[in-house]
Amino acid sequence: MYAALLRQGFARMRMRIWQEAVLRSGLLTIIGVILVVIALAVGWHEHRKGHFAKLKAELRGAPAHEPLAVRPGGQDVVVLQRSPLPGGGGPEFLSATLLPGRGMNVLQITAYLPDRGEVELLASPPLDEAARLLDSPGAQDAGMTMGGAIEAPWAGRLSGIRSEDGKSLTAMWHGHRLELPNSWKERKGAIDAMAVGGLLMTRASSEVKTNVMPDGGVAQAIFHAGSFDGHWISQTDVTTTVQLSGRAFEVNVVARNVGNDAEPVGIGWRPRFAIVSGDRQRATLRLPNSVRIDVPNPLTGIPSGKLLPVQGTAYDFTKPEGTPLGTMGLDDRFVHLRPALLDNGPSAELRDPESDYGLRITAVSSSIRAIRVYAPSEAKFVSIAPQMNYDDPFGREWPRDEDTGMVVLQPGQSVQWKVRLEIFPLQASDGQHF
Repeated sequence: MYAALLRQGFARMRMRIWQEAVLRSGLLTIIGVILVVIALAVGWHEHRKGHFAKLKAELRGAPAHEPLAVRPGGQDVVVLQRSPLPGGGGPEFLSATLLPGRGMNVLQITAYLPDRGEVELLASPPLDEAARLLDSPGAQDAGMTMGGAIEAPWAGRLSGIRSEDGKSLTAMWHGHRLELPNSWKERKGAIDAMAVGGLLMTRASSEVKTNVMPDGGVAQAIFHAGSFDGHWISQTDVTTTVQLSGRAFEVNVVARNVGNDAEPVGIGWRPRFAIVSGDRQRATLRLPNSVRIDVPNPLTGIPSGKLLPVQGTAYDFTKPEGTPLGTMGLDDRFVHLRPALLDNGPSAELRDPESDYGLRITAVSSSIRAIRVYAPSEAKFVSIAPQMNYDDPFGREWPRDEDTGMVVLQPGQSVQWKVRLEIFPLQASDGQHF
């Protein structure tokens, strides 16, 4: 009995201590606040690492980087994806499909448009059809006509002397002979030959890294390209990093000379932007202040070496609001790029009034010297391709004092090429137009 009384006495004492020290002093409230702060800190840490994004993707039945059955170039397709922000109200990027087995071609970018839902922004075939074309003998040429091919160690066109069988050409750089594949071997009437789009498209990456981020993701592919199968000088590593978020899509390419000889390098990206509404005539194009490269014979594609003013001509696309494409066909190169007053670099815009959105592509790195615009009058796409070098950069047509954009890398040196693609509404919530 005494033992029971003693236990009851201790129990009452603990209760009084709890009430005095915790409940009445406010200590319980403090402990609760501390626990809430700890929970928020842990949640933010997991959010920063992207674990919530992974969980949401898994709950939807589609892991963030689920390997797809189709493997162009023998490597898994990489898909960066995100969910639209609740109540965002404006256009947002949703996903990017990348092909590290084919030079990190950006096969597709999707976006959410308030009036249309999810749409595809690049003119590309479905993945299975693209894989079939990119794994065929004509992979290089096919890759230039879909999505957004990354070009290295030169961008655009490079002319040379055609071989007897027409399969290759010879170009010269500072006494070095470059034996390159001829992209125009079937073309009739062209005296010279032309290599197009660099040598990266048909290469598979040596290493791929991906990371989920709070508002999207990032992927990096490293190409130990060497001498590009004997076609180029020295040894080259190419590292391509692609980052996706709601409002921006960035492509960053770094080429590094890891060999023993100096080498010329040019880099470019050739995206084909679809006109989502299909209304090409009303779609508008804006380009930075520039001059246009004269190409007297479209059959050969070889520049004359002359630079033509665009102001007051049909090629003047410098109005802030852009100029309607109408029925005009374009296959032109613009150089001596000068950014507008408020731009962070030379930028171009494609606007689709029927779909109420626009795309702005900005040259972030100063190494970008040219923009190629390809928009056939009958097509529902516009290719806006920022590149380091002019077409035919080694050609004799260029004056000696004209910098044609190829960067000479000494052993151990590197060069960066970077662009930012942004999506924006054409009409603000208050009805005003941008």
